[in-house]
Amino acid sequence: MSSIIVTLIGLAFAVASLFLTSVGLAIIFGMMRVINFAHGEFLMLGGYAFILSVHAGVNPWVAMLVIAPVSVGLLGVVVERLIIRRLYGRLVDTILATWGLSLVLTGIASVVFGYNQPGIAPLLSDFRIGEYSVAGYNIFIIVVAIVLLAGLFAVFRFTNFGLKLRATMQNPSMAAAVGLNVNHVYMATFGLGSALAGLAGAVIAPLTGVQPVMGATYIGKTFITVISGGPLALTGTFFSSSLLGLISEITTVFSTPVIGEAALLAVAVVMLRILPAGITGRYFKRGV
Repeated sequence: MSSIIVTLIGLAFAVASLFLTSVGLAIIFGMMRVINFAHGEFLMLGGYAFILSVHAGVNPWVAMLVIAPVSVGLLGVVVERLIIRRLYGRLVDTILATWGLSLVLTGIASVVFGYNQPGIAPLLSDFRIGEYSVAGYNIFIIVVAIVLLAGLFAVFRFTNFGLKLRATMQNPSMAAAVGLNVNHVYMATFGLGSALAGLAGAVIAPLTGVQPVMGATYIGKTFITVISGGPLALTGTFFSSSLLGLISEITTVFSTPVIGEAALLAVAVVMLRILPAGITGRYFKRGV
């Protein structure tokens, strides 16, 4: 029985990790139709904000849950105001602009922080289930993903801010015609997506460490997850991260992590061949 529980925890951790690292990109793409190729670098900056704050004497939980998402969110607002707002409706241009931004951020981080930044140990100790040892921090990541999913769903579905986001996503021209400031909604959306990327980077930093090039590790998986999910940001990301995370983790258990990553990619390719509009392009169309 204990082995089954440990296995289920491992599967839930894989899904939660993929959801956390993807949801910020999903919100920006789902709400704004902007593909942010600097998403991985926003993760990286969130990790650095967390680690540097802790080394400066800030409480680790405050650094992780407040400083990292707020600082990266503010950076996202600046990027949207200076770069992205000029490129709405020009998909290729936004891809090139955010790709260039990712290179700039990687270069700046390499010069400023270097590649030998001291890490932070996981903040929670392990515990035992039967004869197995389970990382308490993995449970924390699962809980963060669940709370984040529930919180975002509540915001999008039941708040005035969420109503404005959904109205702007569905028909920007009509939203502007009824008095919404579409530019401000886009700014807030990009800032929110960036903040979620910063939070994800801070949460995973104790497990993976932080390096200037770490963004390249995540942008491929997150992009595949978002595209596989389809047009609905939360619903699509939840189902695609669940499917792809489970397949990747199960394959890894029976083989190697490299084959697990390859299995994730292969399943995503097949799924997009069958469902070119993604999961929510075919199913769950009434979600958010």
